[in-house]
Formats: sequence, C-alpha cells, structure tokens
Amino acid sequence: MAVLSITADFEREFRGTLATPLAAVPIGTGDGRLEPYDMLLGALASCYYANFLDIADKKRLSFSSASIAVSGEKQSEIPATLSWVKLRVTVRGSGQRDANAEKGFRDAAELAGKYCSIYQTLSKVADMATEFVFEG
Repeated sequence: MAVLSITADFEREFRGTLATPLAAVPIGTGDGRLEPYDMLLGALASCYYANFLDIADKKRLSFSSASIAVSGEKQSEIPATLSWVKLRVTVRGSGQRDANAEKGFRDAAELAGKYCSIYQTLSKVADMATEFVFEG
C-alpha cells in the first residue's frame, strides 16, 4: 500500500501552493494558477496516460507522442460534480499504418480507462467517453 502526501498552503484569499516531495504548483484563482477542476482533469489525463503507456509497452506498440484533451461539464447543483467527461486521445508517429497496429492502440486506450483509478472514480458520478485518434 502506498502512502501519499501533499501540502497545500494558502494565503487568506484562494491562492496558494500545492507541494509534493517532487514539485510545487501554484493553485487557486488568478493567472498562472490551477483551480480544483483543472487539477482533477489533469490528474485524470496523467493517470490515464500512465496506464496507456504501460499497456502500450507490454503490447510493444511504438509511437513518438500522444496528447490527451479532457473536457467535462460541471453541474450547477451542490455538490457540483461532473455530469460528463470526455477524453480525446491522440497517438502520433507510430510508423505502423496497418489495421493490427491501430487495433492494438485502440485496445490499449480502452484498457487504460479500465485500469486508471481516477477514471474509475469519476465514472461513479459522470458519464465517461473516450475518443481515440490514430495518426500513424
């Protein structure tokens, strides 16, 4: 079992710093700061990609880069959970243009959602969808 630890230090207003043992990020409102849902969607993209990368490596799928665009709609009711979340996963530069390679990437994208704990947590309150784009 992994023990996780962060520190969030705030000014009197909603401005502060989120710190881990490895990095610090300005949080709150205002330019150059991440707000709570920015961090949540970023955590989803990061968790999803870590799982995707692990699966792609196990399947021996090669690619040069990937991007994940995440969007969602926050409900107005309290608590303001997400009603839906969509991930648009783009994989580039695989050099593999055949149908088997594309299927391998699509399978890896599907499994990444299955194994990503943040994806699974959000799926309890939001409709989740993943769009996959293959730019061989």
